[in-house]
Amino acid sequence: MHYVAPWWLPGGNLQTIWPALASRRAANRKYAYCRERWATPDADFIDVDWLDVVPPSPQQTLLVLFHGLEGSSNSHYARDFAEIARAQGLAFAVSHFRGCSGEINLAPRAYHSGDHQEIGWILQRFRQIHRGPIVAVGVSLGGNALLRWSQEMGSAANTTVAAVAAVSAPLDLAASGHAIGRGFNRRVYTRMFLNSMKPRALRKFGQYPGLFDRDAMLAARTLYEFDNAFTAPVHGFTSTDDYWARASAKPRMKDIALPALVVNARNDPFIPAACLPRQDEVSDHVTLWQPAQGGHVGFPQGRLNGHDRAMPDAVCNWLLQFTAKTTRNLHG
Repeated sequence: MHYVAPWWLPGGNLQTIWPALASRRAANRKYAYCRERWATPDADFIDVDWLDVVPPSPQQTLLVLFHGLEGSSNSHYARDFAEIARAQGLAFAVSHFRGCSGEINLAPRAYHSGDHQEIGWILQRFRQIHRGPIVAVGVSLGGNALLRWSQEMGSAANTTVAAVAAVSAPLDLAASGHAIGRGFNRRVYTRMFLNSMKPRALRKFGQYPGLFDRDAMLAARTLYEFDNAFTAPVHGFTSTDDYWARASAKPRMKDIALPALVVNARNDPFIPAACLPRQDEVSDHVTLWQPAQGGHVGFPQGRLNGHDRAMPDAVCNWLLQFTAKTTRNLHG
């Protein structure tokens, strides 16, 4: 990916914040998603937002998006991918992680960065619904979880999807978790995430009193402390360190056996460049795009008040090169 940030938006923080908060183009885009509720095997539910048509035509390629931490189909990057999908004639769906669609889920669990079993169940459900090619993109947390699914599935992954992409994924959760807990990151990004995550955790505690240490969760001032109090115990990990180690995709990048694109800006304020994988640390199926600029799920482009379609456009074009073979296999 050849990407150069606009002159008027220097630095990883501005390239992260502007697309998320200040893009008038993104804020004004309205899409009439059609929502489906899927019952899960553990008597819970997830909500899937489809763009335009449900189900899509078998002749269409389906692009499935897995959002990031506290994201949804309304996140700026979801709207960006929706815009690209519509322009290229793709079917598009955003699968919400548990509790992220605007309604608290039922089970005594939420979601986490290594949620590969959830990814697998969701993608298999899409495969049952759609006969055409499927490609998947995960953003930030969703990208790490999607790669973990690819690693667990090995060569069987390509029976479900033609290719995957991970954008701004924290592949080394410890490195990213500690980075977001320091300095400016802690004052701005950590506070923003905790302001959303703590009320959600309190609602979960209301459903299941005693599920976790409520006082420790409320006292958390970093994601490390929050994960230690809530994410780890609720999802079967012994601690934050255990969770971050077992959920990180980076140690098993050589296990990926289907086409996978991994996009990380080297000035991402959440993800230190030093922790990004090298080409010799990944399988031959993995393509690494590591531009010097772009921020975290940013990659803005153009003149002042321009747009943020550079990354979604490049990612979709990369994914689509792998769909022709899938079409022949399904319909031949």
